[in-house]
Amino acid sequence: MNLTDRPRRLRTDGIRSLVSETNLSSTDLLAPVFVDATTDERVEIESMPGHERVPVSEAVARVQEVLDTGVEAVMLFGIPESKDERGTRAWAEDGVVQEATRRVTAATDAYVVTDVCLCEYTSHGHCGVVEDEAETDPTLTVKNDETLELLAKTAVSHARAGADMVAPSSMTDGMVGAIREALDADGHESVPVMSYAAKYESAFYGPFRDAADGAPAFGDRRHYQMDPANGREALREVRLDVEQGADVLMVKPALAYLDIVRAVREEFDHPVAAYNVSGEYAMIHAAAEKGWLDLEATALESLLAMKRAGADLILTYFAEDVAAAL
Repeated sequence: MNLTDRPRRLRTDGIRSLVSETNLSSTDLLAPVFVDATTDERVEIESMPGHERVPVSEAVARVQEVLDTGVEAVMLFGIPESKDERGTRAWAEDGVVQEATRRVTAATDAYVVTDVCLCEYTSHGHCGVVEDEAETDPTLTVKNDETLELLAKTAVSHARAGADMVAPSSMTDGMVGAIREALDADGHESVPVMSYAAKYESAFYGPFRDAADGAPAFGDRRHYQMDPANGREALREVRLDVEQGADVLMVKPALAYLDIVRAVREEFDHPVAAYNVSGEYAMIHAAAEKGWLDLEATALESLLAMKRAGADLILTYFAEDVAAAL
């Protein structure tokens, strides 16, 4: 054979890394941290091996563990000491995320992002104020406009506590605009908003609901999270968030939605985030425990796929393990 083009020439050890098209760094990763106001000790999350809920008193130590691997940013999720129908602990000055944020920002150099939603704080587990009779009528859902005020109050309370960035995740129409306006009015015009701009109603969220104690007590979230069948709708959702002032655009989940990550990357010039969600993490761990997959290699390949699709940053439960191996 007389082949002019032999791609294998560039796959040998000496040249392979030099011509690699996609690079993954620890600085591309955000590590989720769960802070639990109901416990005085660390509690393992059974469906997410290697992860724990930590008490507020352990928040700094937990974040320092993340930093020691080379990851520089964390996303704080909170489990409050009590819940009610409106999720009032979400914006309390002495709330779990607010107190953890104050401690972490005072004691570490971590870049702190906070999740802005109400599902962990409401007694019904939905992402806002529910309509009357929603518990018994499956056609009813969250009150959109009434929820916006509560999300804005929550974001402001996080910024006052020292959050470097806020990340609204409720898929409430107008949430970015309401939060941006509230932050600016309170003097936090420099705090960016990372919107969960295209968040799907996905079966891959199961373990997270164990971790954050945020499963709906009734019904589901199909009326406000996106239909997994829809791709073009994602661009419409993202465009609305861009127009309202979103600084970073997140797609959630990641692995089953790499086409959406790519579409958002090509359509918009904002930084794109991908959320490598709990179910994606758990299924790789489960297969590795069976001996069917190599855990580290599969995790790394998955994150590389997200970067290759166009993600600039990745929120992942693999952050510490992968960063330590890079």
